[in-house]
Amino acid sequence: MKRYLLTLFCLTCLASLGYAQEEARIEEKDTLSSLESEVGLIPESLDADVDSLLHTWHVQYFSKREDFCHDDDENVYFPDSVYIDRLSRLPSVIALPYNNVVRDCIDLYAERKRNLVRYMLGMADFYFPIIEQVLDGHGLPLELKYLAVVESALNPVALSRVGACGLWQFMLPTGKSYGLEINSLIDERRDPLKATEAACKYFKDMYAIYGDWNLVLASYNCGPGNVNKAIRRSGGKTDFWEIFPYLPRETRSYVPLFIAANYIMNYSCEHNLCPMQTSLPLATDTVMVNNALHLQQVSDLLHVDIETLRALNPQYKRDIIPGNTRPSVLKLPAAETYAFIDKEDTVYTHRIEELLANCIPANKSDGSLPKGATRERITHVVLSGENLYTIANRYGVTAKDIRKWNGLRSNRVARGKRLKLYVDNGGVAFASATSKSSATRKASKSSAKPVDANQKGFVSYKVRSGDSLYSISKKYPGITTAALQKANGLSSPDIRPGQVLKIPVG
Repeated sequence: MKRYLLTLFCLTCLASLGYAQEEARIEEKDTLSSLESEVGLIPESLDADVDSLLHTWHVQYFSKREDFCHDDDENVYFPDSVYIDRLSRLPSVIALPYNNVVRDCIDLYAERKRNLVRYMLGMADFYFPIIEQVLDGHGLPLELKYLAVVESALNPVALSRVGACGLWQFMLPTGKSYGLEINSLIDERRDPLKATEAACKYFKDMYAIYGDWNLVLASYNCGPGNVNKAIRRSGGKTDFWEIFPYLPRETRSYVPLFIAANYIMNYSCEHNLCPMQTSLPLATDTVMVNNALHLQQVSDLLHVDIETLRALNPQYKRDIIPGNTRPSVLKLPAAETYAFIDKEDTVYTHRIEELLANCIPANKSDGSLPKGATRERITHVVLSGENLYTIANRYGVTAKDIRKWNGLRSNRVARGKRLKLYVDNGGVAFASATSKSSATRKASKSSAKPVDANQKGFVSYKVRSGDSLYSISKKYPGITTAALQKANGLSSPDIRPGQVLKIPVG
């Protein structure tokens, strides 16, 4: 309350404006530091290294601010009544209430994450029209587009530590269950149009269960199982703010961050925030590709920057369009579509052997693919906590294959080691050791951390709040609750937070 009264005083007493705002900023930073220090409270999209994000390929498209917009590093503080009024004026079907938690989330965007907001404002010009069109086609509230702000910071190739991917941060099994194609060459979780279609199906499924948009949002983050558990613990209450204390910690901030994203994306100018300009082509068109094609072939002959092609076609993970297996979409700047049609035959043959040479034939002795299938050679850099079993599960190969390809004698590998892998590029969707079902789609983003359990054929898993044997089993393909009980010598399915379980993976 002191912060808010001080801010009101600042607005009416210009003589002491500079000193009072500095005091407000000091207190605000203390509040935000407390918010950010809560383990698991802030989603990974906000907790990521913003500088790293802004120095990826996006930076060449977002390197200049709007000339007409006043932008500086100073946030502007307002009394509660201003925030309440502004939120009430947003055209929204989803309730956007205001309270201290929402205020802290707004300040997080406006104060600590200013560069991230500038980036998202620029990306919104390109992605929001795509998302809005799909939401409208499904008859869903258009303000759901701001959930992609919370999920991925509007980065279409965002990849979480446990494998959630794309604008909507789908885990692999859930993406496939909602119709997304995922294999070594294609990941439609990164396709803004198709991933939004999948997200809309999820929203509709959850709304059919809860009939309340805030609970739908909460279930998107932690899964309906955790929401149902919170409802039971609250005595049957079905209002988000009433079950708030019983939800997982990250989910408690999830709806407030959604409200804050609605606010900051609409009132950025009032906080001296301006969008970064983009040179990505807003006018695009698509052509169907019926042969194997590398984006570099298109870049060379149509004189379109390769980074632009990657930005328009993020679903092709290795720049290869497998049009030889089935007709595939290539998105181009609208002005270049006719040029592609005119030069199509030449484009298909240009540097074909050189650019597609990494797709090599595989013999049966090389692994487990049938004769005539193809493998692609890739390099995997070992992350902290990984071993050969978790890596093998991720790419759909075996630990034995990886040992053979890399001359290894054991399943232990040091962090940072570069492994040579030969993976199928013919449409097989690989399961991850950290994947999960739709019922626990978001919960495992912050909880699945497999590490070497010092026992052949097992990885370990540390139980988090809200976990059950059933939800954990769904994160590991082929594992049942009975198998978990047997592997851990459990006489009942009861588990507790902090308990370490062995997960059989071999």
